[in-house]
Amino acid sequence: MGDFFERIVDLEVSAADAGASAERMLDWMVSRRWLLRETSSHAMYSLDVDEGYVAGPAWAEIAQNWGADWIPAPVAVVIGRNAHYPGQGAVEPSAATCPRCEATTVIIDYPQAWEADPVVWQPFSDAIDSWKETGEGAVTCVSCAAASPITSWRWGDDFALGALAFDFWGWPPLTDEFVAEFTTRLGHRIEHHTGKF
Repeated sequence: MGDFFERIVDLEVSAADAGASAERMLDWMVSRRWLLRETSSHAMYSLDVDEGYVAGPAWAEIAQNWGADWIPAPVAVVIGRNAHYPGQGAVEPSAATCPRCEATTVIIDYPQAWEADPVVWQPFSDAIDSWKETGEGAVTCVSCAAASPITSWRWGDDFALGALAFDFWGWPPLTDEFVAEFTTRLGHRIEHHTGKF
């Protein structure tokens, strides 16, 4: 049992521009009748948002067909610097790749371990906390000794850092065509993942 979500995270928008980007994307989805401006909290469990936008009459155009009687839950628009976890629960990413030297730091050594090594994860966790608070945070790579912004590291397991995300709660899987068009209109790199509450 549980409630499923599908999320699109903008990996590049700044916190200052996230609100305007969110409005632009909402206007587009409302104009296509995929969403309404009406909001609801029913069956929506995003951690940072209490209400989401209700599906519009043409919502089925952008999702797989799960039957005419399927009613999706709202779409939450999450604005602000956040760490976004796929899957179920806030499990740390298994690895992080340095943007300078491409060395990969193993954070969870599957299958020998099922939790993050606290010593390895701590610099990343501290940098993420700093980024959330100030917009800046860096980690020094243990391989090349260069410090890089936390947002430039590449993560295992679809973990993502971003200032704007769209959580589609209880929707059938979004079509590849919609995700591609969404990404083009957004104009930024995205992370696209699914999860369960």
